[in-house]
Amino acid sequence: MTIEEMKNKYRITKDLHTHTRYSRMGLYFHAKGTIMQNVEAAVECGLEEVAITDHGPKEIYGLNPKKLPDMRREIAEAQRLYPDIKIFLGVEANIMDSSNGLDISPEEIKDYDFINAGYHYGVPKCGMIANWITFKLPTPRSWKERMKERNTELALRALYNNKIKILTHPGDKAFVDIEKLAKACEETGTLVEINARHRRPDIDDLKIMANYAVDFIISSDAHKPDKVGRYVKSLGLALASGIAVQRIVNIAERK
Repeated sequence: MTIEEMKNKYRITKDLHTHTRYSRMGLYFHAKGTIMQNVEAAVECGLEEVAITDHGPKEIYGLNPKKLPDMRREIAEAQRLYPDIKIFLGVEANIMDSSNGLDISPEEIKDYDFINAGYHYGVPKCGMIANWITFKLPTPRSWKERMKERNTELALRALYNNKIKILTHPGDKAFVDIEKLAKACEETGTLVEINARHRRPDIDDLKIMANYAVDFIISSDAHKPDKVGRYVKSLGLALASGIAVQRIVNIAERK
C-alpha cells in the first residue's frame, strides 16, 4: 500500500505523545511550540484526543513540576476554545535507577492524567555514558550484553511498579531485550509505541512484539506543532511488520 493509499484509507484519531516549550533547559527550548499551538495543530488534523507529555523532571530539559498549575490553566483555556477535542496533561517519564524505575515518584504520578515512559539520555542514574558508547560506537559484545541486561531490568522495574499508558520508543538510544519488554507490556496492559520521530522500534522489533498480546499506538513525538498527528510512515512500518490495523488503538478507517 502506498503512502497516498494509506492516507486515503486510514486516519489517526489521537496523538498521546507531544512536547511543548515546557520541555526546556534554561533559555534552551527542547521543543518549540506552546500548548495552544499543539492543540490547534491537533484540531487541524482532525484528532479526537491530544496529550501534552513533556519530558520528566530529572532530564536536563525536563519540565519543572512547579509549572504544572500553569500547564493545567493553559490546557483548560485550550479546552474551552476547542471543546470537541479531549486534551490531556501527561508526562513522558524517564526510565532510571530509582525505587520505581522512573524519575517520577508514585506520589507524583497523581499530578498527571497518565504517564508514558521511555529511556533518554541526560538523566541521572540511567547509565547514559555507557549506553551512548555501546549504542553508538564499536564495542565488545560483552559490554553491549551487560548494558542490555541492565537497561532491561530498569525498564521492567518501571513497567511492573507503575501504571504506564505507553512505553515510548523501546530500543531507542540503548539496547534492551525487546521480547522481555513485550511480555511485560502484555502482562501490564501497556501500549507499545510506534514512534514517528525515532528509528526504534524498527521492523524487527515490531515483529517480535507482535507475537505477544499487546496493542500498539502510533505517536508523533512532536517537538514542533506541525509534527502533531503524523502517522503515515509509522503505519506503513506496522503493516510491513505484519501488525493488523485493528491492533493499533488510534488508527481508524475513513468513512
